[in-house]
Amino acid sequence: MQSVEVRVFELMMFGFDKHSKDKMYRWWHQILIFMMFRLNWRRLFLSGVIITTAGILLLLSSLPYPLTLWNLSPSLTYLAHEPLDRTSALIYDTALRANDKLATSNVGIQIVLAKNVAELNQSKIVVDGETSLTNTSDETKETNKKILTVPQVPYTFETLTQSSSRYTESLKPDEALLYAKKEIEKASIVTNDPDLHAPLFHNVSSFKRSYELMELILKVYIYREGRRPIFHQPYLRGIYASEGWFMRLLMGNKKLVTSDPEKAHLFYLPYSARQLARALYKPNSHNLKPLSIFLRDYVNMLAAKYPFWNRSHGSDHFLAGCHDWGSYTLTEHKELKEHSIKALCNADSSEGIFVAGKDVSLPETTIRNPQNPRRNIGGKRVSQRHILAFFAGKMHGRVRPILRKTWSGKDNDMKIYGALPKKVSQTFSYAQHMKSSKFCICPMGYEVNSPRIVEAIYYECVPVIIADNFILPLSDVLNWSSFSVVVAEKDIPKLKEILLAITLRQYQKMQTNIRMLQKHFLWNPKPLKYDMFNMILHSIWVSRLNQIQMPESS
Repeated sequence: MQSVEVRVFELMMFGFDKHSKDKMYRWWHQILIFMMFRLNWRRLFLSGVIITTAGILLLLSSLPYPLTLWNLSPSLTYLAHEPLDRTSALIYDTALRANDKLATSNVGIQIVLAKNVAELNQSKIVVDGETSLTNTSDETKETNKKILTVPQVPYTFETLTQSSSRYTESLKPDEALLYAKKEIEKASIVTNDPDLHAPLFHNVSSFKRSYELMELILKVYIYREGRRPIFHQPYLRGIYASEGWFMRLLMGNKKLVTSDPEKAHLFYLPYSARQLARALYKPNSHNLKPLSIFLRDYVNMLAAKYPFWNRSHGSDHFLAGCHDWGSYTLTEHKELKEHSIKALCNADSSEGIFVAGKDVSLPETTIRNPQNPRRNIGGKRVSQRHILAFFAGKMHGRVRPILRKTWSGKDNDMKIYGALPKKVSQTFSYAQHMKSSKFCICPMGYEVNSPRIVEAIYYECVPVIIADNFILPLSDVLNWSSFSVVVAEKDIPKLKEILLAITLRQYQKMQTNIRMLQKHFLWNPKPLKYDMFNMILHSIWVSRLNQIQMPESS
């Protein structure tokens, strides 16, 4: 039997015999039939288009910056005798580092030598604290301006964020906070932001810039010490669920939490006031001291084990407690009570524990189903809200008995009850009452806080808050007068008069604001931008920033 090589050699030398020619003809004939009739050219063409497009996109994505910005980005002009602000300096620094890549780019930063500074012999540019000097010739002084262009990285938001992130990561925690505080003071005016409804905020521009810097800079260290269930075990159901949801979402946030305490701007004490009360309180004892002693000993243990508490006396440490007794569990440790940042539902400024401007008023939310915390959100239109004001609840505390005595059964427009009567609830439930009322009365109970405030927001009912000395939730950024009514306890007899004085147009604006506000008071299984978790965290961030002293200008 001949080898394959011999057979191929014979074919090359002497040509094909008839049998071989017939066989090759049949091969070509089959290939031709396959290509003409069996191959799906449309699918083949579509596959080619998809592969080619994917290849182009892959190449574009590998470029350092979006392709369209190389020619579209305008130049930035600065007076060369004035220092660049921090953001511009970052752009300039980034441009210098990318000089080799952008040597042919026609986009640049223009540094202008103005005629009115002709007396200067040198011009100064400040970049990351270093000063570079450019000599000014006599010829330059006689001209209106001289433009010096240096290569610039296209200044997209992503570019600035990446550059700012590298810069802030190189700073010590307090230096980064000082940088943030300066940037917030220079916040650009925000108009028509689709994510933020300006009437809800005291200053939407400062809030947005502060929030951006929080996302860019903030790192939190969580102490690992502490046994369950008091520590590290969030409880997600009931009227005290806010502290549990905050704990859960913070502990699961890998971007925010750092394992290196030296990089932390804040330190979190991961305890639950509700779990502490359940574990240590003896029923009917009316003695909260054992709870406070337990927390005191925990903080003392941390202070002995780590240097972080002692170096700041606890001012960069924070906790979140929504139980009514949350504030009272702090009284046995002076620094914990006076220096730490306390996010508390019981935000009563009259008791000497909660400090307005330093501590954070934590919204109290009732969560009935932890698997679906956003259940039953929404309400009726203004024209379908036939009840002027509604309240139903237990008669405890100093305010509710007065409210009921003054209004219950005395005015058809004022639906004021104790517990909602069974015959009423069978035809019209508690939630239906709130969804059908223009105003939902939110009086304090034993303490100043009430979950009805957030319930009213969920049901798009304007909350009427009756609780003297109550610091309203997130009031450091939210303008509560735009979506709520605050009534002094002494004015309960004038309640209907106060509500009727609000015009239909004013009420419509308030209800519109409440619908825009809802997303800021929602818990999500994973945090979303500007949601409840991030709003609370931002208020804690602001409290930490307020501790940083601005250097005196020379």
